[in-house]
Amino acid sequence: MGKDSNIIPELCRLTAHQMVDLLKNGEVSPAEALNASITRIEQVEPAVNAMPTVCRSRAEKSLGTLEQRASESAGEPGWLAGLPIGIKDLSPVAGVRTTWGTTGLKDFVPTISDPLVERLEQRGGTIIGKTNTPEMGAGGNTFNDIFGMTRNPWDNSKNAGGSSGGAAVSLATGEVWLSHGSDLAGSLRTPAAYCGVVGLRPTPGRAGGGPAPAAFEIEGVQGPMARNVLDCALFLDAMAGFDPRQPISLEAPARSFQDAVLQDCIRPRIAYSADLNGFASVEPEIETIMRSGLAKAMSDGAEVDEGCPPLDDLERTYMTLRGMLYGAVNARYPEEVQKHFKATLKENIKFGKQLDIEDVYDAQRNRTTLYHAMRSFLSEFDVLACPVVGLEQGPVEEEYPGSVDGAAINDYIDWLRFSFLSTTTSLPSISVPIGFTKSRMPVGIQLIGPPRGEAKLLSVARFIERSVGITEQLPIDPR
Repeated sequence: MGKDSNIIPELCRLTAHQMVDLLKNGEVSPAEALNASITRIEQVEPAVNAMPTVCRSRAEKSLGTLEQRASESAGEPGWLAGLPIGIKDLSPVAGVRTTWGTTGLKDFVPTISDPLVERLEQRGGTIIGKTNTPEMGAGGNTFNDIFGMTRNPWDNSKNAGGSSGGAAVSLATGEVWLSHGSDLAGSLRTPAAYCGVVGLRPTPGRAGGGPAPAAFEIEGVQGPMARNVLDCALFLDAMAGFDPRQPISLEAPARSFQDAVLQDCIRPRIAYSADLNGFASVEPEIETIMRSGLAKAMSDGAEVDEGCPPLDDLERTYMTLRGMLYGAVNARYPEEVQKHFKATLKENIKFGKQLDIEDVYDAQRNRTTLYHAMRSFLSEFDVLACPVVGLEQGPVEEEYPGSVDGAAINDYIDWLRFSFLSTTTSLPSISVPIGFTKSRMPVGIQLIGPPRGEAKLLSVARFIERSVGITEQLPIDPR
């Protein structure tokens, strides 16, 4: 498909909030929205493999209950009014094949949905399909033995990032207007940056809870992805709310995230660090794009200063917390499932099971120190800005790069070091498109906000988005 193809259905070109307004007003019917989504999926899936499982009949059936759901939820700010959405293939959807990208679960069909999925349907979302993910969500490149590789729509020879790669591609190509994701090591942020969309890692509990077997776990979170910041705020409003089945889940705020975004941010105070005090490597071209985008924000009134708090023991702390999650969740799958796991996944499980208890104690103390360092630092700034990843998209066949700016990469998690800080400190972070490389591949900037500061974070993100204007180019045809 070519860059200038005109086959994209007109409804798919609209933003999510435009579509929801039309659906609410009756100017577009939910069936018309669903048909547009199906048409676009059929057009682009052979080229990108973003949504390998489509549940059209279930989606059509769900429209029959939309009026009933509207009577209960239509007044809420996150009401989606029948808008088709994608769900990442790590979250169960009742009656729909859910594989976690692993051969041992390739035929699993759950009878109960994840509570967040239930909330999204209750608030008017129409689930059209499951988006592709690396096995058990482990990886910054989206591929697995069941469905194969997801390709970047800006260049099909390149990878789309992971683990929410299918979700990001489904948005960039216009298959859906909103797509659900999750994040442990940048799994919302990396694919958003690599596909030119927006991905928000919220505060733990802001969008549902942790994985069902470890409901108090706060490192792996679910969150919204969209084509622009306002749409991302809409999706976060749809996700927000307390559910007693998810003990860490938070009550929805009194003021909607959409209202916060629409309140103009006049002079955001942005701290910028290209490498987080030398913690992560970045290619010169990526740093140049970061600075160029921030310069545009400065010309519109933003204040940008160089700065970063001390991040002592960040790597060791993050890796220990990550290992605890793998030990509590992935290591407990039956052997008939685990025997199919890829080597990198098995390595993560082994690391988690071999943790010393003193490492666990240290991690809990160190994360507290890091949190307070960030909390204090962000009392002087609205956000800390840094890269999402330090290099351009690699070949789709490459699981992870061998080096970044000459620094050797030791394993598949090492090149995602920019993601560690937000996860370790439980601070919300977002990836926003900020520019393009010389080969015309999108680049995202990461913004890390204050404690439970999604409203402020989204407001600053929209300021930068409007300064650089990248998201106006979406959706695109695969190239």
